[in-house]
Amino acid sequence: MRLPHKAHLAIVDGASFTLMRNDGSPNSPSLTAIDRPDVEGTNYSAGVRHQDDIGQRKGSTDLNELAHAAAVAEYLNQAVLQGKIDKLAIAADPKTLGEMRRHYHKSLEAVLVAEEAKTLTGEPVARIEKVLLSD
Repeated sequence: MRLPHKAHLAIVDGASFTLMRNDGSPNSPSLTAIDRPDVEGTNYSAGVRHQDDIGQRKGSTDLNELAHAAAVAEYLNQAVLQGKIDKLAIAADPKTLGEMRRHYHKSLEAVLVAEEAKTLTGEPVARIEKVLLSD
């Protein structure tokens, strides 16, 4: 995923959310942490489709994680609508990314330059920048 200059990168999993900006170029990224927004997962209907019997027995459905993903999507939607983000890439574990996609506003979809279904939370900035250079 190549991240354009001044584009934002949202790094998300079921419990954390970090917003960064690329102050470098697509070929030489230089990420700067912008914020660690504290979003409150209140949309517990987000996980309704995951309420299958097998998921419940195996414990693979975590409504808190899915509600967090929905809350992050809402935060990003608002940031885009307010003009705070004009180019955005999202890196999230597959389950979180899938839930987030269900909540994207059309305006967010319009500024989305890339998605990466990979867990990068907790990784050092140098590792994240390396991922940005891989295609």
